Amino acid sequence: MITKPYFILLLLALPVTSAVAEQYKDFGDYTIHYSAFTTDILSPAVAKAYQITRSKNRAMINISVLKKVMGTTGAPSKAAVVATATNLNNQLREVEFREVMEEGAIYYLAELAVNNGETLKISLNITPEGENEGYKFSFQEQFVTNY
Repeated sequence: MITKPYFILLLLALPVTSAVAEQYKDFGDYTIHYSAFTTDILSPAVAKAYQITRSKNRAMINISVLKKVMGTTGAPSKAAVVATATNLNNQLREVEFREVMEEGAIYYLAELAVNNGETLKISLNITPEGENEGYKFSFQEQFVTNY
């Protein structure tokens, strides 16, 4: 049985591909880590532990917010995470995140259906708890589902 702590470490232990490579943005006192990939690459044990549907046609977006603390990798921070996903045909999809709290970590996870070859532009607005203004950025990911 897999224990839940350090989910991001499990993701980083996966074979590194462009879909799973860790990405991040620095904003003042915060670093926001993000990734998007198809859920079929998760092990059955990890998917079960986090109640994630494993499928080539399901994408997962993973967000974590770390407050910068000198001499450390950062402290997990709660945040309001709002996102939309738009494909190349400008079809808008609402994205709903759920918070996963563990010992020493906080993640925001969202799942959505994707088609083979579909490219999604994911636009995020992330406001760390206690902050008045959010941090906005977007990234694009193409999902290849027949392999």
